[in-house]
Amino acid sequence: MSSRPAAGGGRWVDVDPARLPRWIEGFTARHGAPQAVAEPYGLLLAAPDGASAELYRPPGAPDTSQLPGFDLAGFLTAAAAPRRLGLLLARKSAMAVGVADGDRLVVSKVDSRYVQARTAAGGWSQQRFARRRDNQAKAAAGDAADLAVRLLLPEVGVLAALVCGGDRRTVDTILEDRRLAPLAALRAERLLDVPEPRHAVLVEAVGAARAVRVLVRDPLPA
Repeated sequence: MSSRPAAGGGRWVDVDPARLPRWIEGFTARHGAPQAVAEPYGLLLAAPDGASAELYRPPGAPDTSQLPGFDLAGFLTAAAAPRRLGLLLARKSAMAVGVADGDRLVVSKVDSRYVQARTAAGGWSQQRFARRRDNQAKAAAGDAADLAVRLLLPEVGVLAALVCGGDRRTVDTILEDRRLAPLAALRAERLLDVPEPRHAVLVEAVGAARAVRVLVRDPLPA
């Protein structure tokens, strides 16, 4: 479970769906029994002391918030249900693609391509370097798109969502490939903050992709 400050106040907490009931027990013990309110993003827990927790559906989880009788138990069931997720992690010189079935990584491939680092040189040399570097980055994105076509595109019919991570611009460039349009349509809003993709990073991304993101706001001072 990770925690980080949220813009505008409060803090984000990423909670594994299997551990969410225990986390809610702790929230209740600290702030009192909350009222559960269905929201478009998932569920709001409003505690009697003024604290709140916004529970966001993880990627691929169905939106059941408008169903009659939707409550905390319904949210927990939907969040914990096993789903098949596509993973696309990319930075300029490295990429990793995978398929997760529940909490297991069942398909994976990691690749890298040389992209020159930035230089402080100026003038025409700088411009030639920038063109060369852009060409290398485009080639790397093309390789990543080929990889996604080979490993992820055949899974489109059974994927609940595509979760991406790394550098947003690089990911966007990869998914601009017309062949990947069906995959891009499954892309979740969540962008995982990951280091340069490696197999170990891809394995860790499975848990991050499945996590329930919770925005916690503490009570205002008396």
